[in-house]
Amino acid sequence: MAMATLPPPPRSTANPAPFRPADSVRRTSSIDVSWPDGPEGERLFIGSARDLLTPVAGGPGETVAQARFEARLAQDKTITTITADRDPGMIAQLVGARGGGHLRLLLKEVMPDLIARSDPLYLVLDDISGTALVSDFAWSQWFPDWAERLRDRLGAEEHARLMEKRVNICWGLQEGHSGVQPGGPPNNVADADAGDVRNPADPHGWHELPESEGPGFRRARRIDVVRDEAAGLLRIDSAFQDSAKQKDGGRVAIHEYRMTATADLETLEILALTPEARILPFSECPGAVHNTQRLVGRRISDIREDVLAQLRGPQGCTHLNDALRALADVPRLAGYLREPA
Repeated sequence: MAMATLPPPPRSTANPAPFRPADSVRRTSSIDVSWPDGPEGERLFIGSARDLLTPVAGGPGETVAQARFEARLAQDKTITTITADRDPGMIAQLVGARGGGHLRLLLKEVMPDLIARSDPLYLVLDDISGTALVSDFAWSQWFPDWAERLRDRLGAEEHARLMEKRVNICWGLQEGHSGVQPGGPPNNVADADAGDVRNPADPHGWHELPESEGPGFRRARRIDVVRDEAAGLLRIDSAFQDSAKQKDGGRVAIHEYRMTATADLETLEILALTPEARILPFSECPGAVHNTQRLVGRRISDIREDVLAQLRGPQGCTHLNDALRALADVPRLAGYLREPA
């Protein structure tokens, strides 16, 4: 019996970011990864985040919070050094931890205050785990034989073990899906133009993004929040993208979601949630958006825990889950907006 022909995976960026609405707050964050010592050396992570309040009259806006860190990670994702522009006093405890779920547990243990107040520094520290997982993808844009190099570096046995561990780790990599076929995943997982998150018509709409020589990877986020007093709603527009520099210029994206949501202004109940798969590696990946409706009716401030409970493993998409978890910061962002007198 012939297999059904799969539709192509989504390959259309929503970039650039929209012009900031008047009387809104925007959080932008990024982690940029580079390899200053070459492909076998440590990775340099530069994380930045900024909260920008745009007044009723519009204009450049006011920075109401910001954060920045620099870290180096070894090949096995172990943090070897890390500093932050405003050290909460526990940053050194992250040295020796590896990017992944254990790092997120450690952050929860040693920096609960950052989480409780939805500090922008926590968002970029939390993103170390996801960025460490996928940032090696940047080398695919420099070396066409990147996948073969990776197999050689790991050895056939270790590479096979890692490929086996991927099965059922998320919606798109469920058993039988194209990304985990015995012959390997499709070879077109990186052919989407990432565009530029920055809107030239709104030069203040993004914080400054670092530049580096050679291969580079970026995880970029945006969350816009508006108070709709007449309707009693918080209106949310957010975006998430993983992308890499191309050797001949420009950027290519591997994951991108756009998402809109509304929440009750008083109770913070999620009333509507509409994720849109813009760029994903495999044809089956967009199916993960349907399970997000399990979160409707939950409080947006609780979404980090609810995502882990409702969308674990093949019930969700790792990157969509990361995009959703960040919405827990919406109440903090809404707090910057003035209530009517």
